[in-house]
Amino acid sequence: MADPKTINFAKTDQEFFTVLNKRVNNYFKENNIDRHANSEMVIKTIFMFSLYFAPISLLFSGFATNTWLVYGLYALAGFGMAGIGLSIMHDANHGSYSDKKWVNSLLGFSLNLVGGHSFNWKMQHNVLHHNYTNIYDTDEDISPRGLMRMSPDSPWKSMHKFQHLYAWFFYGFLTFVWVFSKDVNRIFKYEKLGMVKNNNSTLTQELIQIAITKVIYLSYTIALPLIVTDLGVFKVLTGFLLMHYVAGFILAIIFQPAHVVDGSHFELPDANGNMKNSWAIHQMKTTTNFAQQAKIFSWYVGGLNYQVEHHLFPNVCHIHYKNLAPILKQTAEEYNVPYLSKPTFRKALKSHFLLLKELGQQPNNVTFA
Repeated sequence: MADPKTINFAKTDQEFFTVLNKRVNNYFKENNIDRHANSEMVIKTIFMFSLYFAPISLLFSGFATNTWLVYGLYALAGFGMAGIGLSIMHDANHGSYSDKKWVNSLLGFSLNLVGGHSFNWKMQHNVLHHNYTNIYDTDEDISPRGLMRMSPDSPWKSMHKFQHLYAWFFYGFLTFVWVFSKDVNRIFKYEKLGMVKNNNSTLTQELIQIAITKVIYLSYTIALPLIVTDLGVFKVLTGFLLMHYVAGFILAIIFQPAHVVDGSHFELPDANGNMKNSWAIHQMKTTTNFAQQAKIFSWYVGGLNYQVEHHLFPNVCHIHYKNLAPILKQTAEEYNVPYLSKPTFRKALKSHFLLLKELGQQPNNVTFA
């Protein structure tokens, strides 16, 4: 992985973001609106936690005995798990849920409650992805090893010819991998890069937290139902896998169409680590919105179909993105800056499929992994 500290964005083209930032600040000031969560967001928070814990509680109470009902409740908990990640944890770990640090820390820790690790997520998402979007070997979201090729700068393997077909199956294992391997692997990687120390923590502290929270998580999701119910080992383990598969698939198909679609830019720094665009212009070229008119869909996915707004203003709660969108679009048009958007979720997924297929083709000057 490239050292992110060696990458420098251009100091030119600053006027666009200066004007945009002023207009967004004026929007909140003139309308006397706080940029953090409001009552609607609090209601959503309660709903998402309930969507996860209510079916879990029913499963563990012995209420569910019918096989279809058991798996239905596990699947519903998967929707709740994804909802917590998309609508609560995401804002909290960006510091945009509340102006109180302890509230953000508490709600951000909900990721640990569902099997992940909030510190790792902030390193991968807030630091590497948001700052260095679509820069291969720095943005980990497009730099996976092995099965997927999500950047034209990534080494090509012959199996990538079929990635547009098999990707959808493997997307479902996203959160499952987090629980059992990724968090441990990543914390050692971030320690090596100096990111753990730079973010006021230590490797020992994070390893202890990972161990404790994962033991608690696996205890209440696997051990407890085996002890207090008659579901049996097979139903508990397959139900657990189904829950994670649903959550992982939802998270993957929401995040991937934001950056890996046709029209997205994949740019690298020059030999001196310099990017040709400013950070804000880079974000506009690498980020795509989708289904902005789908209100119910947007509500569930935590406004992450407004990825352009989110990437430029991650410190703003997603509940406000729909109102900021016209400001961003108008300002982008004035400065001749791209404002990328797909009209529907279906078209965004199709665009992702087509780019996966294109990236899976053997390049002219192929570099084998």
